[in-house]
Amino acid sequence: MKAKKRYTELTSTRDDFLDIAVQCSELTLPYLIRRDDGKVSHRNLRTPWQSVGAKAVVTLASKLMLALLPPQTTFFKLQVRDDKLGDELDPSIKSELELSFSKMERMVMDYVNASNDRVVVHQAIKQLIVSGNALIFMGKDGLKTFPLNRFCVNRDGNGNVLEIVTKELISRKVLGKELPEPKPNAVGNEGIKAGSDEDEVEVYTYVKLEKSSGRWVWHQEAFDKILPNSRSTAPKNASPWLVLRFNTFDGEDYGRGRVEEFLGDLKSLEALSQALVEGSAAAAKVVFTVSPSSTTKPQTLAQAGNGAIVQGRPDDIGVVQVGKTADFKTAAEMAGTLSQRISDAFLILQIRQSERTTAEEVRLTQLELEQQLGGLFSLLTVEFLKPYLDRTLLVLQRSGQLPKLPKDVVRPQIVAGVNALGRGQDRESLIAFITTIAQTMGPEAIMKFIDPSEYIMRLAASQGIDMLNLVKTQEQIQGEMQQAQQQQTQQALVEQAGQLASAPMFDPTKNPNLTDGEQNTNEENPNTQGNPTGDS
Repeated sequence: MKAKKRYTELTSTRDDFLDIAVQCSELTLPYLIRRDDGKVSHRNLRTPWQSVGAKAVVTLASKLMLALLPPQTTFFKLQVRDDKLGDELDPSIKSELELSFSKMERMVMDYVNASNDRVVVHQAIKQLIVSGNALIFMGKDGLKTFPLNRFCVNRDGNGNVLEIVTKELISRKVLGKELPEPKPNAVGNEGIKAGSDEDEVEVYTYVKLEKSSGRWVWHQEAFDKILPNSRSTAPKNASPWLVLRFNTFDGEDYGRGRVEEFLGDLKSLEALSQALVEGSAAAAKVVFTVSPSSTTKPQTLAQAGNGAIVQGRPDDIGVVQVGKTADFKTAAEMAGTLSQRISDAFLILQIRQSERTTAEEVRLTQLELEQQLGGLFSLLTVEFLKPYLDRTLLVLQRSGQLPKLPKDVVRPQIVAGVNALGRGQDRESLIAFITTIAQTMGPEAIMKFIDPSEYIMRLAASQGIDMLNLVKTQEQIQGEMQQAQQQQTQQALVEQAGQLASAPMFDPTKNPNLTDGEQNTNEENPNTQGNPTGDS
């Protein structure tokens, strides 16, 4: 089957999701999702009457991107399977392996930081929030994202992707001379000018999972012909095509976006915002009325300057007033309530305006908002982070920048997303636990019942900090204690030797019957002379 025909067949299932996505985009970011009309649309987009939706989408997308791809730490960790340590690996070399894995993790993060992956991922997350669907292609030149109006997908009953068909408009100059010449123009009987709609060719990319080989296979077609050098394959677990969803529902090939869940509030806020803006403009308009029987002419009133004196009666001149202040107040209060609900749904931090607002209250409010991301992180971790990491490791291993890792011994573990959220809760619990003990039982109870080394290790793990060569091990602590004891013993011996060297020598000529210690005692106490025992 031709790729164009398959794309047309799959659009029947996608159109319902695309219509809702276009509505969501018009209320938030109109440039994200457009209707699939087959042409690149350069018309002016509709501007919403409110900016709450745009702020909500951008804020949530930024938080999700920083949580999935943190800029300062790694989003994954290479670990050796514990069941392989005793059989195939010596446990003593575990620290050396962790050091090597840490270097490899930094190499991967350097590769990610040097690319434009975060820019494309941020764009894809905005697509997910608005439309609930996005497609990312991890090519040689970097990542590329496809909106919902440019791709179709087919899944099985378990939600696994079976087919992907994308549609692009590419210039003829890029594709080469293998394409047929464009038809002459009917009016001027001349060739199509470059830059026009006819100069762009619809190129379809057909991606399929072959059951026989278990690999992904794809090619590109234009005018129902396969383009040369467009065939390619990839392993099943390291596909460059990442089909992402925001929310899933059983039996649906496409996902649902966050905006769709609150589409009613956005529509209501849009209508109220339009009414308030137009009503405020009408209320701000100043119009004077002059009685027909008045001696003051309208022209005289219009030409009068500020502070001018004109002849007439004040009762004959009036001002048009709307008189809808109470109605505007009701609409403004409802718009404020809707804005608050939308801000809470999209994790926009709203700090209570009060003189007694403390930092602890702000921190707890932010923590409560972050806990709402649990369900969102779970799906993005499975459908984005894991395939993204597998594909990145495969590319770096093929290029020779990373050594090949045995899959049955070493496995990568995602530590960002929902796992980072769980670590944040562990950190708060640890701090609250220690604080409660110190406040109720005193600092002495901490030194008596809490193991400091274990607490430091758990706190570092809850914050995602690599403890290798940072936190001292028990062996290092014991070695330093033994070394300190040896130094103290040596210092004590040196001091004793110095005291012996500085003590006066025994002189037997003074009193041969006294020992050295007794002679010194008599010298210190002259009152005891003649009484060797010192008795009174």
